[in-house]
Amino acid sequence: MQVTPTGDALGAEITGLDLTNPLSDQDAEEVRQAMLDHCVIFLRNQQITDHDQVRFTSYFGKPVEHVRKQRDREVKEIFIISNVKENGEPIGALGSDELGFHSDLSYMPLPGTISVMYAVEIPSVGGATTWCNCAAAYHALDDEMKEKLQGLWAVHRHPIAEQNPPEPATHPVVRSHPVTGRKSLYVSPHLTSHIVDMSESDSRELLQSLYEHQSQPKFVWSHDWQVDDLLIWDNRPTMHRREPFPDTERRIMKRTQVFNSEIPIP
Repeated sequence: MQVTPTGDALGAEITGLDLTNPLSDQDAEEVRQAMLDHCVIFLRNQQITDHDQVRFTSYFGKPVEHVRKQRDREVKEIFIISNVKENGEPIGALGSDELGFHSDLSYMPLPGTISVMYAVEIPSVGGATTWCNCAAAYHALDDEMKEKLQGLWAVHRHPIAEQNPPEPATHPVVRSHPVTGRKSLYVSPHLTSHIVDMSESDSRELLQSLYEHQSQPKFVWSHDWQVDDLLIWDNRPTMHRREPFPDTERRIMKRTQVFNSEIPIP
């Protein structure tokens, strides 16, 4: 097993593993550590089944069914992300449009921790995913801004109203990683609504400045998908976005996830 960093703000490729077989304890621990070190890791040419993906996800926590319901399937922990339709009905979620920067399920009281995605079909153009290292972005802030952000909380809401829980989810603007202890920004343009106890204009201005800061090229890395890529990311110190792609082309991704186990803490 080898871990090769991308050379950008985050991300690393892992080679030398065949995920159709269970990992040894040592390999599983090295994979977990690589994710903590690099926030996002990926493996290419993994011809895996749904059960293989669920088993691999279990090295990071308990894989669970996504909060959004999908049509019946054998392996409930698999969530289909696709623009493909069969008999006029979508086989998955999220279509082909751009998805703005977000951290998975931050609109839930117990948001996403680890996400795992496997590429089954990809379009010829578009659909790349870009991640931001929100820990590096936080540590690059000046002391005055860090002090300003201390103790602030923000409300997170999904733009589709029915996706939201009955009570709005509120999380610290700066959260601490429960394993590494590193602090990171935990706001995103797609899912953060506003900062608590701040005027609408002040909240909007502060959030916009943080979004612009986070999305600088020095804090991001983009992945151009290939069929049979498997990619794992830690939602706690990152946010990510997806480029749009032609709706006339097929894209099918299978996602598993670990969540509902951690409350973000300052």
